[in-house]
Amino acid sequence: MLIEAIINPLNTDWTTWAITVACAFSVGVSKSGLKGMAMFVIPLLAHLYGGKASVGILLPFLLMGDLMALRFFYKKGKIKLILQLLPWAAIGILVAVFVGKQINDTQFKHTMGIAILICLLLLLFNEIKGKKDVSTSSAFSASLGLMGGFATMIGNAAGPIFNLYLLSMRLPKEAYIGTGAWFYMILNSSKIPLHIFSWGTITWQTIHLNLLLFPVLVLGSYTGKKIVGYIPEKPYRYLIYSITLISATLLFF
Repeated sequence: MLIEAIINPLNTDWTTWAITVACAFSVGVSKSGLKGMAMFVIPLLAHLYGGKASVGILLPFLLMGDLMALRFFYKKGKIKLILQLLPWAAIGILVAVFVGKQINDTQFKHTMGIAILICLLLLLFNEIKGKKDVSTSSAFSASLGLMGGFATMIGNAAGPIFNLYLLSMRLPKEAYIGTGAWFYMILNSSKIPLHIFSWGTITWQTIHLNLLLFPVLVLGSYTGKKIVGYIPEKPYRYLIYSITLISATLLFF
């Protein structure tokens, strides 16, 4: 039927379609407020659509979420703070393009999960002791940039890594969201042509689905922004630490 073709362009069952709608809402909430929640979407979509195909479906949602976050917080973003990370992230993305078809996904996710947990423990120690900003370390920036660039291309799974980098800067919550939005928007925009022309994971049908669910993502964005307004600064930081810990743990399963 014509109506079904318009509403369900990938011709999935309606349970899959409903879960995809919930995923779009979650991406909106994550991008404009509760950073890291989108990590829960990754295993769900991978289960429903397959690993590589799910990446092409999720990426435009993430980019839409970035644009919504910028609408709310673009003035709060500290673009200068992320410039030192971008070259390393670009290298990580290029490496991932070439090895994406050969890499052992399970081993990669386990390694990344361990690295995230180690970084998280270090940052929590830094938070408790009140030590200086560790983001000024060139080794810290280079390692997170390379790992994050690689992870974001392979599976849009760099959220915990870059969230740790942004948390290390001890930014106020609105500056944290705005800075992350600028950074992710630049990265996610650069990946679109690679997914279309190199991997073929973004098609007219997937774009159709993304545009169809854009209003749902917008609703999630406003919901996330509203929630953030009620959370004080320090509890917000620990909430993001908790989400990052859970999402990193998910990489082991």
